[in-house]
Amino acid sequence: MSGFFRKTGAALVMSVMIAPASWAENRIDGQRPDAPELAAYGDLAVGVREISITNPGQIDIVKIDPKAPKPETLPTYDRTLTLEVWYPAAQGASGDTALKAYLRDATTEVELQGKAVRDAAPADGTYPLVIISHGYPGNRFLLSHLAENLASKGYVVASIDHLDSTYRTQAAFGSTLVNRSFDQLFTLNEMDRLSKDANSFLNGKVDASNAGIIGYSMGGYGAVITAGGGVTQKSIDYPWGAPHGTLAVHKGGSETHNALPDPRIKTAISIAPWGRQLEFWDAETLKGVKIPMMFVAGSVDDVSGYENGIRAIWEQTVNVDRSLLTFENANHNAGAPMPAPREAYRFDEKLGFNVSDHYTDAVWDNVRMNNITQHFATAWMGKHLKGDAKMDPYLVLTPVANESVWAKEKDGTVKPEHTHWEGFPNRTAKGLRFEMLKAGQ
Repeated sequence: MSGFFRKTGAALVMSVMIAPASWAENRIDGQRPDAPELAAYGDLAVGVREISITNPGQIDIVKIDPKAPKPETLPTYDRTLTLEVWYPAAQGASGDTALKAYLRDATTEVELQGKAVRDAAPADGTYPLVIISHGYPGNRFLLSHLAENLASKGYVVASIDHLDSTYRTQAAFGSTLVNRSFDQLFTLNEMDRLSKDANSFLNGKVDASNAGIIGYSMGGYGAVITAGGGVTQKSIDYPWGAPHGTLAVHKGGSETHNALPDPRIKTAISIAPWGRQLEFWDAETLKGVKIPMMFVAGSVDDVSGYENGIRAIWEQTVNVDRSLLTFENANHNAGAPMPAPREAYRFDEKLGFNVSDHYTDAVWDNVRMNNITQHFATAWMGKHLKGDAKMDPYLVLTPVANESVWAKEKDGTVKPEHTHWEGFPNRTAKGLRFEMLKAGQ
């Protein structure tokens, strides 16, 4: 064996020996030693179940030929969505904790491991609802780390498989443009219905009148529309978008869009929302956003854009309180996707890239980003869905984390000059920004 192969072989063996368990086991519940305080799991056990819901009589965007004349009657279909529901479970629940999920290649099924027990008995109590909406393409497990984490803190979390937009059902983009908000609101309605169904495991468990949305990429696009941000005429007219003006149902100022926002939805977190960089909204239509929102972005996002994309949305939603969390030098995957499963670390000829690229960032570690998102989502939802004033210190921060100062005595006494980010251990609030604007600013 040559010296080269002896060295590289030894390095490979060593890398396998020291590989973190979260990578080896495809864990979604990783907690790094430097995780901020609110990233930690809550006190509640967690259960998880799969359910299906069907929205009848929806326009079948995929079957509309954009090159043919507009038909007198648009085709319709019954739109079925699969949901993964995480919920507080009865203490002592035990059993299967595996999640079966497909990768970005749409053919490889993998096993993820978390803390939630499949089909566990629900805990007593009624809990606020959080709806999770993935990107294009994606699936209901992409943000499973966040869903499970929030459920442990007293939320029922419904994560949607958006038909025509998952890895295995990916179809015409126009379907995603039109259906995202409708899927989110139909999920809200169905979770509300099931909470009143004596035959459902969710009976009495969901407070759907107190709901929030977390959307990533196209899910974030949908969250902005659901929150009240109607789209522009320019976006309706794109020849590659929704065919024959079908996106006009979400046009800002239209009767259909004005009727869309639902008072049961109290807040939203929009991670890397797509659309502003292509003028799907403008300063006028974004005035329609009606609920407090938190936005999350990577400062070099080359999919949704930063200055002319996510940051512009944050600046222009002027009628609500809103925040912007920025991961410096992160790209489009900032904060949202779970760690790449080990089976994703390979080049895929059909995709033309490494499958793992769909999940990872070139600068930031996934678990690190996940922990930060868990921390801020806990604070934001705690404030807006639970009215927990103890969350305020975690949201009033020196905007540029690198400029904050750690100044505590050895016994933990805080010095007057201490401005370090609340909940972040010393030296760990680096490379982040958290900015707040009030309604009217």
